[in-house]
Amino acid sequence: MSQTLFHLAFPVTDVAQTKAYYVDGLGCIPGRENQHALILNLYSHQLVAHVTKEPLAPQRTIYPRHFGLIFTQERDWQDLLERAQQQQLLFRESTKNRFVGSPLEHRTFFLEDPFYNLMEFKYYRHPEAIFGSYEHTQIGDST
Repeated sequence: MSQTLFHLAFPVTDVAQTKAYYVDGLGCIPGRENQHALILNLYSHQLVAHVTKEPLAPQRTIYPRHFGLIFTQERDWQDLLERAQQQQLLFRESTKNRFVGSPLEHRTFFLEDPFYNLMEFKYYRHPEAIFGSYEHTQIGDST
């Protein structure tokens, strides 16, 4: 039986700073690297940080572009939250509970790396809400 892995490439301007943030801060496992790119293992998914000379700028809001993980165990979500707090990573949005009391209820927080890439980390109280619960139409926060 094979396991499918997710791959995401994203822009950075400095490999050493990327490594400090994602490895030391977030806890990723480093892979191959050179002066132009760094491969990272984020919970068994491949992130590739590619150096760009293009100017990078922060987004005004968390939408539309961000990436992240959905944890299936609340303890794993909590462990990453505590690590991010201990490492003093920049929280773009602090922890909150969305859609409390509904089948869509989940806990979430957003981090912003030094290159303005936004990451969201979630834990759903009801796993069927990850892809289902079609009778509900709420997605994200009101913009």
